[in-house]
Amino acid sequence: MNDAALFKNLYRYDGSTEGLLSAVSHILRHEEDPESIELRQQEGTLFSEGVFIATDPFRADELIERFSKRFPHNARDLLYCIYAEREGMETPLLHYIHLVARHGAGVRAYLTHPDVHAVQSLAKKVGREVHRFKGLLRFSMLEDGSYLAQMEPDFNIIQPVSRFFTRRLGDQNWFIYDVKRSLVSRWDRSALEFGTLESFHTPEFSAEEHEVRALWKTFFRHVSIPDRKNERLQKSNMPMKYWKYLIEKS
Repeated sequence: MNDAALFKNLYRYDGSTEGLLSAVSHILRHEEDPESIELRQQEGTLFSEGVFIATDPFRADELIERFSKRFPHNARDLLYCIYAEREGMETPLLHYIHLVARHGAGVRAYLTHPDVHAVQSLAKKVGREVHRFKGLLRFSMLEDGSYLAQMEPDFNIIQPVSRFFTRRLGDQNWFIYDVKRSLVSRWDRSALEFGTLESFHTPEFSAEEHEVRALWKTFFRHVSIPDRKNERLQKSNMPMKYWKYLIEKS
């Protein structure tokens, strides 16, 4: 492929989620063969090869809304791959969305297609971590009566995990803090908000929380059966990298 052809078939975006979806929307609307197109993040140089697509929040929202309504399971795969923040997934995601729009939701089974395989494999990894944190996240009561849960997941999964707990703990005020990314979600019994913090100082636990933690550790210690202890199986189901914020392991 010569330089002119490469330039024509290469698009770039600003690196944001809205920018990615804006570029995908533009390509699907203006290119006859989206599967021949390559999509990359804009480089930090003045002169980058390819056509830069400016972020358009309206087009981005329109694309994800229409895609989610028509193909909910495929849309979840798309979002999970975005949460993964994996470099180089822009082109597979573009091709995946085009294939779904053209052939329907059944393309999830086309695992011999390299782009479908890449999206499905990554979405499954993210999905497994989301599922784990639904059971592993520990909320601690703070002095003001609200609750705080801290986590350090491999992927940026604060959104799906937080939405799960709006249903699970909908009658409580709580915060979920992703320590690795300085991201925070806040639920006030009616609305879920997301924000970014450059630094975060954990508020003091309530006196009741300290008592509950002590009781939980005692309970956990007494219900354990030494003869049936299987650390290898335990680490398989609950990897050690998640133990940092588990009360019974602290």
